Amino acid sequence: MDKKAASQTPETLLGAIRYFSDPDVALAFMVAMRWPGGIYCPRCGGAEPLFLKTRRVWKCRECKKQFSVKVGTIFEDSPLGLDKWLPCLWLIANCKNGISSYEISRDLGVTQKTAWFMLHRIRLAMQTKTFGKIGGEIEIDETYIGGKSRNMHAAKRKRIIGKGRGISGKLAVMGMMERATSESHSKVSVVSVLNDGVSYKARVRAHVEPGAEVFTDAHPSYTGLDADYIHGVVDHATEYVRGKIHTNGMENFWSLLKRGLKGTYVSVEPFHLFRYLDEQVFRFNSRNATDGSRFLSVARSIVGKRITYKELIGADLPALETC
Repeated sequence: MDKKAASQTPETLLGAIRYFSDPDVALAFMVAMRWPGGIYCPRCGGAEPLFLKTRRVWKCRECKKQFSVKVGTIFEDSPLGLDKWLPCLWLIANCKNGISSYEISRDLGVTQKTAWFMLHRIRLAMQTKTFGKIGGEIEIDETYIGGKSRNMHAAKRKRIIGKGRGISGKLAVMGMMERATSESHSKVSVVSVLNDGVSYKARVRAHVEPGAEVFTDAHPSYTGLDADYIHGVVDHATEYVRGKIHTNGMENFWSLLKRGLKGTYVSVEPFHLFRYLDEQVFRFNSRNATDGSRFLSVARSIVGKRITYKELIGADLPALETC
């Protein structure tokens, strides 16, 4: 394996395609990402395994099991080579409005079903790591994700929405943005609000430090935050900005999110929505990074994360309507 090649990271999509087309270079890159301190068996932890060059796998000297660089990552059990996986990871990490499974299918020469599975595996690696409570100036806003009733078949409209209008039949999504400071740019945290009985106020208290400045719209669910926070409210029925009291940063994020959902993905199942939220949150929070560093950030997060196709399609879940 060429260790020098593994230390050189491409900075463009064309460079990535050329770079990872060499299987030895792609393998060296993955080894550098996964085992920076030296290769060891992912099953028993045995050090210095024997490398079988003809098959590009290792054999543990202790447990005698063979393993590849994909074991224990989002790539596990995939017959596709790294020359397809790594450019796919580059594309979804850096396409501002996302990239559809149909486009990945055409670009990589795989089936649409395979491309869809690949994208969801990579979204798993893009999940934001757990972090502490946020503070400073915080914008909090909610939006509703779902198809327009006028575009639905009459039977589906009646089944999902009935006689209701507006947000009926849609999924609520709540977002919190920590505004930029002199040391860092603004960052968002987004959660799909399910019918779990957790109020908006409880979610705010769980994620925002007491005493922080919190800015919301006039939604009644935020009433009562004054006891723990400096709460500024802007009523969108009369105004959108009053000094620094506004939620325009979160509104901007919602615009980017919906542009991707409606323009790129078109239709999203409700039980997959959180995966698309993770994807957009990752790109937004890393928007000041270069394409190469954004790609590396996802590549370093592929270990210890895995989802099967059966889990992904929700084979054990009741059928849900498309939002």
